[in-house]
Amino acid sequence: MNSIMQLISTKICKTSDIGIHNNLFGGTMLSWMDEAAGTMAAEMACTPNMITLKMDEVLFKKPVKVSDHIRIYGELLHVGTSSLTLSIIAKKFCFKKQAEETVCSTKMHFVNIDENGRSHAIDASIRENLRHLINQHNF
Repeated sequence: MNSIMQLISTKICKTSDIGIHNNLFGGTMLSWMDEAAGTMAAEMACTPNMITLKMDEVLFKKPVKVSDHIRIYGELLHVGTSSLTLSIIAKKFCFKKQAEETVCSTKMHFVNIDENGRSHAIDASIRENLRHLINQHNF
């Protein structure tokens, strides 16, 4: 594991989120994950200009039902000149067992843009701090 996985968002599955077979719409889960990861990327890069570049393979492991509590976690994997790569995992929390179960996971890539929509370097000192964060947890 590189840096520390941290809780970045929580959601509750509502009736309006449900599709066929009484499961959460996959697109809704992707939206939740994108919003949480985008917020994490923006906070880490100290800029509101981080946008989703791409999402790697998404693995939907378990269905999500009405009233399920979902916790979304993020972990910084890589820092580029203008980009960040995050591991994003959504877990269903069971209050009765006080346990979590992974329901969805992916890697997401974000890029910093300027006012014209072009790639723009993340401040060098911020990049260095983020790389240090990854390296100190790489043991």
